[in-house]
Amino acid sequence: MTIDLTGQKFGELTVLERTKERQDGYCVWRCRCSCGKEILVNTKRLQRGTMRDCGCVSVQTARKGPIAEDLTGRRFGRLTVLHRVENRNGRVCWACRCDCGTMHVVTAHDLKEGRVKSCGCFFRKTGRGMIDLKGQRYGRLTVVEMTEGRDKRGSVIWRCRCDCGGEICVSENGLVHGNYRSCGCLKKEIQKDIYQQLHFIDGTCLEMLEKRKHRKDNTSGFRGVSRMKNGRYRVYIGFKGKRYYIGYFSDYQDAVTARLQAEQYIHDGFVKDYALWQQRAGKEPEWAKENPFVFEVKKLSGRLEIISSVRKQEYSEKALSESSL
Repeated sequence: MTIDLTGQKFGELTVLERTKERQDGYCVWRCRCSCGKEILVNTKRLQRGTMRDCGCVSVQTARKGPIAEDLTGRRFGRLTVLHRVENRNGRVCWACRCDCGTMHVVTAHDLKEGRVKSCGCFFRKTGRGMIDLKGQRYGRLTVVEMTEGRDKRGSVIWRCRCDCGGEICVSENGLVHGNYRSCGCLKKEIQKDIYQQLHFIDGTCLEMLEKRKHRKDNTSGFRGVSRMKNGRYRVYIGFKGKRYYIGYFSDYQDAVTARLQAEQYIHDGFVKDYALWQQRAGKEPEWAKENPFVFEVKKLSGRLEIISSVRKQEYSEKALSESSL
């Protein structure tokens, strides 16, 4: 049930009648100030005392003396002052309508000092301090024209044409700070060159195994060692896209030691065997065709076993040399 406030007085405001409007879910009342001006105020602001006059008298928290200047109807830049609203941090505030149609609340101080002249649309459209980048080159990109878009920081979006013929839209910050040097073709070429410089054997990158580093993105802080909920450590090793479990350990150092031994057995063994195979293949191309490089890991009876064509060849040659002694 709506409370009838007609005739009641709140500060300098006397309630005249209830209107059909609602604001933030509250009824809106037409009130007359002691100065003779009429304004619309909702129930919440009347009962809580946040609106006690039409703006002609400053509340106790106002910082501009006993009298608050009435700014209703005045224009400041693109803003037209409509009516006074609840104070913020002790300053008199006014509801304004921007020329773009947006409502914006501004303190009287900022309005009169000229600090705020729009809801922000003026800055977005004109790009205050914007540099004309049209025709400039950044790497392979040539700036063609400015677009209507802006990034999250308000930076202007420019349409650019790449030397390869492709087009891309990039923010001013992205261009000036060198974050974009092409439409993406340069990155693809660099990645292709890097990929061609790497050696992949059965999907395994030789360089990555040789320069592997400790990882900090798991639960234990050491690669291939994960701490379980029961406090134990599970150890595994990856090779050729497969994961091989080594075992479970109660002691962290034992788990790390097991992982290092597995790396030496599998990863280092792979690098060593391939180097030996490549060395002989360079001297005997025909032999390499008949004896392709093979290095596989199998788990037999709970143990990891390596099947290597290089080691098999070494063992057979060693057996042959021993038998001839």
